[in-house]
Amino acid sequence: MRFPTMVAAFSQPAATAERLFGNPSIGQDRKTESGVTSLDMWGILSQFGMVSARGEFNRARAALRRVEIEERDLGGFTDDQLLRESSSLRYRAKCGDALDALLPRAFALVRETADRQLGIRHYDVQILAGTLLARGCLAEMATGEGKTLAAALPLYLHALSGKGAHLATANDYLANRDAEWMRPIFSALGLSVGVIQSDMLPNQRRAAYACDITYGTAKEFGFDFLRDRLQGSEQGVLDTGFHNHGEHRAAQFVQRELNYALVDEADSLLIDEARIPLIISQFESASSATLTAVSKWGAEIVGRLEQPTDFIPDPQTSTFRLTPAGRELIRRSPKPLSLSGIQVSDLYHSVEQAILVHQRFRPEQQYVIQDGEVVIVDEFNGRIANGRRWRNGLHQAIEAREGLAISPVSSSAAQLTTQELFLRYNCWAGMSGTLLPAAREINSVYHRPTVAVPLNRPCRRNHWPDQVFLTAAEKWTAIVEEIRTVSQQGRPVLVGTRSIDKSAHLSRLLDQVGISHQVLNALHVRSEAERIASAGQQGQVTVATNMAGRGTDIGLGPGVAELGGLHVIGTELHESPRIDRQLSGRAARQGDPGSYRMFLSLDDEILEAGFGKEQSAKLSTAAQKRQDTRGLASLFRSAQHHVEKRHAGQRRQLIQSALRRQDQLEQLGLDPFLEVEDDASNALS
Repeated sequence: MRFPTMVAAFSQPAATAERLFGNPSIGQDRKTESGVTSLDMWGILSQFGMVSARGEFNRARAALRRVEIEERDLGGFTDDQLLRESSSLRYRAKCGDALDALLPRAFALVRETADRQLGIRHYDVQILAGTLLARGCLAEMATGEGKTLAAALPLYLHALSGKGAHLATANDYLANRDAEWMRPIFSALGLSVGVIQSDMLPNQRRAAYACDITYGTAKEFGFDFLRDRLQGSEQGVLDTGFHNHGEHRAAQFVQRELNYALVDEADSLLIDEARIPLIISQFESASSATLTAVSKWGAEIVGRLEQPTDFIPDPQTSTFRLTPAGRELIRRSPKPLSLSGIQVSDLYHSVEQAILVHQRFRPEQQYVIQDGEVVIVDEFNGRIANGRRWRNGLHQAIEAREGLAISPVSSSAAQLTTQELFLRYNCWAGMSGTLLPAAREINSVYHRPTVAVPLNRPCRRNHWPDQVFLTAAEKWTAIVEEIRTVSQQGRPVLVGTRSIDKSAHLSRLLDQVGISHQVLNALHVRSEAERIASAGQQGQVTVATNMAGRGTDIGLGPGVAELGGLHVIGTELHESPRIDRQLSGRAARQGDPGSYRMFLSLDDEILEAGFGKEQSAKLSTAAQKRQDTRGLASLFRSAQHHVEKRHAGQRRQLIQSALRRQDQLEQLGLDPFLEVEDDASNALS
């Protein structure tokens, strides 16, 4: 292949692979014009510029052949003989045999046991994925390709050593569901399975971590890590190297040595949430009356301030700063007696947080009100972030705006990011359906390759042309009409929205025209996972916030494939193209037919986020004058690219500074996760 062609391929690796070589499957290892098989070419394109990815892909293919050889004689084994084979592998692993040498036999055992216990045999592509994950790679597996079953392979292999293996998934429900689904496989092979749930007591957590394989969320793994650090610090045990402390550690701490972690939805945890640390907080002793007064006064005065006279945006921190004129207005404004003695700098800060809330935060978008409390909605996946709070007075500013009781301000007792947590494991890997666009960033930060796993069956997804409208009202009208047209054909429709309020708005529009539908807004994870599974039935219309129901396959009902499969509608671009890819990937899983269309309007948030308020207004005005939106779809992608590039830079700076600080503190004999510096960021706790 000529070099210029490779350069072009790297600019859009997944799309280029589909266009030039199709979606290669194990059963279609065909030759291209250059004489290279499609599987080899997919492996080359999966590098996205990283030399090691091709080598890992080729090693995985070689391992697949060895697994096939190993499993030939297992079919005649009894269940007891399979268990004895597993015990033999455990003995070899504990004696120090390399896991690479054990991998073919181990994977063959899991494949055979899954077939017997669950009636499901791993596809060849799942064996490929399992090999990549066992070796510490990031594996992109498309939606519906069977990540849960593939994950059983590396979890079993790394658990053979007796040091444990963790799977970090999105929420408690999925952790418990996946553990129960895979438990028969592991139990038949002599391994124990534990699950970490958010409401567990320390003794229950300790028992779950003592199991060979432990399922849980990254948040729970991280908080348990921090709680152990805090307890170790109180007892004078400095554990920066993650070495065991014998019986003392077993008795006092809940976690064991961090051996192997497999991260589900890896792009969400490693990229999207890179700027959000996990924090164990301690409440400050500031007067609640004073805090209430200053927060409420800030919420009241914000309506008198004007941009840019009194405040201006700060693009570096995504906040707002008072101008000299704004500060003068604050000083001259009458204040209640309860604010006497408050430092003027605290007033400035409270007002700036109130401005941020007024400008950027909306109920049913960034947060919801539940039982009289502000509950955060995760902006990346649309899920409720129970137990998290904005820091630095931002949470209190929202409470004041909503007229709720003002909660105490907290400071950090311990904190870390999920990235810092996984870097502490002896080995870790990740999987997701949308990793390739972030491959360069992942390689630069984590120094490991991202490899795309071929599809088990060729993709039959049909991308319909984007539709661009002058106003949101026109866009929503067109969306309702497309839902009506497609659902009348008997095809199911899934509509993705960016926020809860927009899903509610679309629901009202559908009610007005009599279209029956269900709404998934990430408020009830368990029920939504069950309902998303039925979203592929004939004529079913499902409206979902962002990725509500992510982690659950949408299977097609009887006769739906013949009608054209699931139709997915995107109602606007997200700040990350990976989320749009995740949404479109809900259609046409495992070779099913399906289609996808994106609807856009000139007042979508992405234009202002990418080009700024002034420039996006000019674009909208020019299009309004022409009454023509042709050729504007590329502008939305350009704006999205600007936002993603800006966020990537912020993430790199954050993790690089965090790693430098860790090194410095550890050289001084201090625990970097307990030596916390509260800064001006609006992080979560």
